[in-house]
Amino acid sequence: MLHLPVPWMLGPLFALLIGQFFIKHELVMPVQLRNAGLVVIGVSIGQTFQLDVFAGLGWLIFVMLLINISIVMVSVLMAWGLYKMSDLSLKTALTCTVPGGLSQIVVFAEEEKDIDLAAVAYFHVVRVICIVMLIPFILSAHENPIRMEDSLNAADLLPLLLLFLVAGASVWIGKKIKVPVPYFLTPVLLIIFSTFAGIDTPHIPSILLHVSQLLLGAYIGLLLKPKMIRLGKKVVLFGIGSALFLLLATFGQAYFLVYFFDYSMSTSFLSTAAGGLDQMSLLATAIGADVSVVTVFQIFRLLFVFLIILPLLKMACAYIDRKQSN
Repeated sequence: MLHLPVPWMLGPLFALLIGQFFIKHELVMPVQLRNAGLVVIGVSIGQTFQLDVFAGLGWLIFVMLLINISIVMVSVLMAWGLYKMSDLSLKTALTCTVPGGLSQIVVFAEEEKDIDLAAVAYFHVVRVICIVMLIPFILSAHENPIRMEDSLNAADLLPLLLLFLVAGASVWIGKKIKVPVPYFLTPVLLIIFSTFAGIDTPHIPSILLHVSQLLLGAYIGLLLKPKMIRLGKKVVLFGIGSALFLLLATFGQAYFLVYFFDYSMSTSFLSTAAGGLDQMSLLATAIGADVSVVTVFQIFRLLFVFLIILPLLKMACAYIDRKQSN
């Protein structure tokens, strides 16, 4: 009714984000529902993936590396400013501003001593929410939304059920081999390999995609708990400010991709945004951006965080600990 972009995702996100501050009972959502939605979205994105994106990947890898290194430098500068202007320790400030995945950074913070876990969770939750909420509005002038009005027929039920059973089984394999975001990325890879092998998979009807977007939007909306606002006015404002500054920095990087690669602004911004792989790929599908390019950029960023950022953060925390003990 309000003509919001990506309404099936932003509607539940806004409703639960705001509603839980007025409802007395704590709202909960089983993570299995979110995971089921991610499997459906992963299969859908795998079906729209274009293999020709891998042509000239060598040059793209250099550009992706440059983009990620520059955003890490911005994050370090934000961490230093946060450390100087707030009561947070340097370890906490670095962990708050590092552009990593929410779940991975929270697990890292739990394993380290002398890190304010509540502040870390708040900063990364706010970053995810700001990116998912604001990007559709920023790109509203550039979007070319895909209108999906197909229906779910009885004849399609069995093929779809078999498809999702196989996709669900692939998640188990993805967990075993430590694939990041396995409920999303493993189905994507499964469908890409199936397409490469010449195996056709049944089309995902729009109603299932809408339900999946609703589940993911609800999950994100519930990430920001009312108790997080009790961290203190300064920390709360710094969290929002750092998220907006990071969004502005990635918007500048998007112009670089538009100028040198002739990508659309939607494709460029979703490729550089420091959001989650699943959320950015989903927004690319809904807005009409190049899903293949966005997915490749976000997978590279995820691997960059796992293989480079987290080990460097671990080394930085160990150095800070040694310096304080001396």
